[in-house]
Amino acid sequence: MSDLLEYVQDRYAYWAIVLLMIIGLYGMLFKNNLHKKVVGMIIFQNSMILLFVTAAFKWDATVPVRDPEIDVQVVENYLNPLPHTLMLTAIVVGVAIVGVAFALLIKIYDNYGTIEEDELLNKLESPSPEDDGDCDTNDTQRSSSPKGGSA
Repeated sequence: MSDLLEYVQDRYAYWAIVLLMIIGLYGMLFKNNLHKKVVGMIIFQNSMILLFVTAAFKWDATVPVRDPEIDVQVVENYLNPLPHTLMLTAIVVGVAIVGVAFALLIKIYDNYGTIEEDELLNKLESPSPEDDGDCDTNDTQRSSSPKGGSA
């Protein structure tokens, strides 16, 4: 029993990351508000980044830059830069995805007046009688030239 406890205590960072993953998945799967779903996605993305960075960490290792004081033949002296580089790319992609997701949420709220998933599904399944099928009522304000005409 003490071996199991020691095993769990030695890997406390991984348990925290798994907890963050579960929180993110819960938010994405079980919340009806689309904003909360996006926040759950952000938490899940960040937990995955933490998982990869934590897995690539080594104690008493340094960046792979030639140093005359460190023996080049001993590979354990150096960190692998690939996981960290990939996670920098994942951070950039994640920021772009979050920006697009929030822009879509704003557009959904402008068109339907809600970001609750069940209300949106009800509005999409049974359109109101005054709806002519066009979701964007501000087309005339946004276009600078008449449709079908040449500029």
